[in-house]
Amino acid sequence: MNLSRLHQDIKDDEGVIYDIYLDHLGHKTFGVGHLVTQDDEEWYRPVGASVSYERVHKCFEEDITKAINNCHRLYGEHFETYPDEVQEVLVNMIFNLGLTGLSKFKRMNKAIDLGEYKEAAEEGRDSLWYRQVTNRAERLMKRLENV
Repeated sequence: MNLSRLHQDIKDDEGVIYDIYLDHLGHKTFGVGHLVTQDDEEWYRPVGASVSYERVHKCFEEDITKAINNCHRLYGEHFETYPDEVQEVLVNMIFNLGLTGLSKFKRMNKAIDLGEYKEAAEEGRDSLWYRQVTNRAERLMKRLENV
């Protein structure tokens, strides 16, 4: 997996914001799509408060690691056997959707396990996620198709 490319792709998709803002669901967020939780020092800070470069970078690294670990949880030992391109697409998706969200893509995940990446892309396009983040989703599905 090309971690440098993965980092850049997710930054391009999520944006990098050095202030606390409300996401489309009204949840406090900052950095590279980092959802603020009660465990975060930013929990009690107001929307609009600035967040340091160091803090944004630290949370992004932790969130990427969590996304990779969640892919290992979802796909098991098979995840490491997938082509790098497929691994990067799945990490990007789980970063956006979370483990629970990506686990609901039953037909897509089955196609991934079978190495049928064109079919997996078709199944990915047949989702609410695709309709919500069409540009990101289409770019990722094209990458799957071309493996």
